[in-house]
Amino acid sequence: MKFLYAAGQALLAETMIFLVRCYQYTLSPIVGQQCRFHPTCSHYFIRAVRKYGPISGALRGAWRILRCNPFCRSGFDPP
Repeated sequence: MKFLYAAGQALLAETMIFLVRCYQYTLSPIVGQQCRFHPTCSHYFIRAVRKYGPISGALRGAWRILRCNPFCRSGFDPP
């Protein structure tokens, strides 16, 4: 049973990473360099999903995207 749970987690993580990669190669060049942080929000999202798993990583990535606005400080922010 644990094997199925781990396989499901891995599949979900790879699906999320695939969707972010699709964004990076299709929409990101059109929108341009908008991120206030280094690494960019999409790279942060991928790193967080790989480091913390799909659920916690996605929540951390979403929080990072919410903080990426003119009213928040910018700079180096690793996952």
